Amino acid sequence: MAFRWGICSAGKISHDFTVALKTLPQEDHQVVAVAARNLQRAEEFAQRHNIPTVYGSYEELARDPNIDVVYVGTIHPHHLPVGVLLMNAKKNVLCEKPLAMNLREVQELVATAKMNNVFLMEAVWTRFFPASLEISRLLSQEAMGEVKMVRADFGVPLLNTPRSVEKELGGGALLDIGIYCLQFVLMVYGGEKPECVQATGVCLETGVDESMVITLKFSGGRLAVCTCTVAVELPNDAIINGTKGSIRVPAHMWCPTSLIVNGKETQYPVPEPYLPLNFINSTGMRYEAEEVRQCLLKGLKESSRMSHADSSLLAEIMDEARRQVGVVYSQDHH
Repeated sequence: MAFRWGICSAGKISHDFTVALKTLPQEDHQVVAVAARNLQRAEEFAQRHNIPTVYGSYEELARDPNIDVVYVGTIHPHHLPVGVLLMNAKKNVLCEKPLAMNLREVQELVATAKMNNVFLMEAVWTRFFPASLEISRLLSQEAMGEVKMVRADFGVPLLNTPRSVEKELGGGALLDIGIYCLQFVLMVYGGEKPECVQATGVCLETGVDESMVITLKFSGGRLAVCTCTVAVELPNDAIINGTKGSIRVPAHMWCPTSLIVNGKETQYPVPEPYLPLNFINSTGMRYEAEEVRQCLLKGLKESSRMSHADSSLLAEIMDEARRQVGVVYSQDHH
């Protein structure tokens, strides 16, 4: 039985996700409907991707009984209302990161999922890449000895991208791309809550963060440094240093296709897309989609690899970093 996907929002990320799904067996995954707030955009999207059903509102998508799971690719501030709408209609949801604007909103989404007994996962696609699974395997075997230091960088020039810089669109470096560095650190340190979070940042005139450096201290004297910026290109790699060796994730650490373990490189290529992509390595979204399928087949309501607790901790740390840097969204005023 193929899992029937609904696509919520007809933007760039939804395009890439739909292309990624096509790299998986058709008997496992099918896109059956797309919804956008603009019917014409939804129709163009459906035509491009050969999707049978089109809706000009998210409410119609929520009411469609022939959908098993919905991918939410809307802008950040819409994740909460759209997620609640879908889950109250008993839809399983894979929601693009950040799961919501702050911890309070994340908790509301998780509570809504539990109340409706549906599956909910934050689409932190990085966690499900073969390279990431290999990192977890190596760490579980303590192949690097005791990990003492983790560093992750993500910087790309996005100052001309409205959704990256406008406050009402949920802009800011941390929520958009810094989240990848933080989730990497938390993955390495097994979802442990840091003892201390210190953030320094530079804000744009729009009131969102242009750049941020976050240092985290964990139990046992283990440290991490995350750097993110929407102003300039960074090396965009990550490194894990332990007492017995190191793991380096070369550029595009958020969608890794190679690992360098103690100097030895191994490639983990992603499949070729059948249509041009908007973002690099986007066919790698297939791994999170397959994770959703595996969880649903087992009757699970969350993924152990990107759990509700993982999403909550991520949001809690981002809230604290934003508080220190002085980034406040309207969603924080409740």
